[in-house]
Amino acid sequence: MDGLLRWTSFLWMVHFAPCTLGMVVSERTDGSCPPLSVEDHMFSDVLDRPLDITGFDLTEKFLLRKGTITEDLPSFRLGSGSLIKPTEAIFPNGISSEYSLVTIFRVRRTTKKDRWYLWQVFNESGDSQVSVVVDGDKKVVEFSFRGLQNILRYTFKSRDLHALFDRQWHKLGLSVQSNIVSIYMDCKLIERRLTGEKDSVDPSGRTLTLITTRLEDGRSVDIELRKILIYCDPYMAEMENCCELLGPKCEAEKTFNGTSPPLVTARLPETLSLPTSQSIDRCHCPAEKGDAGVPGVAGVPGIKGEKGDKGELGSDGKMGINGEKIRNLWDRGSAHHVILWIHVQLKSE
Repeated sequence: MDGLLRWTSFLWMVHFAPCTLGMVVSERTDGSCPPLSVEDHMFSDVLDRPLDITGFDLTEKFLLRKGTITEDLPSFRLGSGSLIKPTEAIFPNGISSEYSLVTIFRVRRTTKKDRWYLWQVFNESGDSQVSVVVDGDKKVVEFSFRGLQNILRYTFKSRDLHALFDRQWHKLGLSVQSNIVSIYMDCKLIERRLTGEKDSVDPSGRTLTLITTRLEDGRSVDIELRKILIYCDPYMAEMENCCELLGPKCEAEKTFNGTSPPLVTARLPETLSLPTSQSIDRCHCPAEKGDAGVPGVAGVPGIKGEKGDKGELGSDGKMGINGEKIRNLWDRGSAHHVILWIHVQLKSE
């Protein structure tokens, strides 16, 4: 199947790639990498000098139409056509000898066991110069490149990589140094390997670069993708935070780091599994107003209040009955007439 993809790419070169001599340019360390526009909150550390970030946004170079956006962060739904371009259109001055590859994606139910190229660069003969393979069936990630004499392949088999295929969003990072390759998942260092010497990547002539392509038939794999970046710095895979996996407004709490990470000079065993670190413990997500809660239960009766102050003097009452008339009636000795007279008077009012 790998040979089928190789010949498919080779035929694509013959029929569609422009015939250009190009510059014979391979790895560059003279500042030929273009500036890369990224947001500061993607990085956790603050250095004593501004970061001079250079590299390539493969998402921008390959994907011209966004897929259905169902979340706050934009994503691309892949799965049709082939994502193959001439290498000179992607890396016109070659690829730095040391670099980082950082991507955010999630596999889908129908493709979680597929084997596919996350990234690959062919030479003019259709042979692979460098590639990163994601194998959902074996739940491993492979990194291979052309050495001085043959292809060197390194397979990362840590169980920590199994979560990469659980259909959730994950960040995968690869740090490539002169003789060391390190793999990160969700900002945790998973494994580090000692490598052989690499041959240079030649972008000239009819070379091709592809992303997210199945080994089986050379078609784009059906995944959801947020980004693929290649930094011209092997430490950027370590410096990126994973706050964006929590939410679009989440940022890292800044910490000061006076210098760039030191070069690794000590001799390492060929395989070195390292303890993982917390990846999201320094993320800050602003609180958002939630929905209204349900009504609360009725409260208990309150205690009896204290006696109030004396009230103000009331208004004058109605004028009383004329006592003189009652006295005359009383003097006549007729109590019955007095009572009857009072009743009449009250009723008339």
